[in-house]
Amino acid sequence: MVKSKEDESPKITEILGPHPVDVHVGKRLRMRRKSLGMSQERLGSLLGLTFQQVQKYENGSNRISASKLFDTAKALQSSIHYFFEGLANAPLEIGVFEEKSSYKISGAKTDKSSENEQDADELVMLFKRISDPKLKVQLLRMARVLAGGE
Repeated sequence: MVKSKEDESPKITEILGPHPVDVHVGKRLRMRRKSLGMSQERLGSLLGLTFQQVQKYENGSNRISASKLFDTAKALQSSIHYFFEGLANAPLEIGVFEEKSSYKISGAKTDKSSENEQDADELVMLFKRISDPKLKVQLLRMARVLAGGE
């Protein structure tokens, strides 16, 4: 079979890098998996994947199909909506840019604020897993003191 020039042209992901939605979904996947204390190997096993494929999903370099996202949500005991939280107010503006991986998300927060938001989401998830109400009250008091609110 003879390859055409079209077959040799670079893919859009090679030019621009992973799509920001794929990166966001991957970060949410990683955060949920870690909050459950689950390894990449275990999640891969549940999904019929290698841990390397899970890594690629988590860093956004490979897109997750709708059916695999459905299976992933079940394996991680979450809703599909969970993976898209935080994107509702960030419509995509995709165009031609000078640098690789330069997709723009208008209204998106900086990387630092995005990391803070992920940390906050993880704290909320972990807090919900605490079963002792007294411990929850103590933790809230400590957080208020640390934040300078008490």
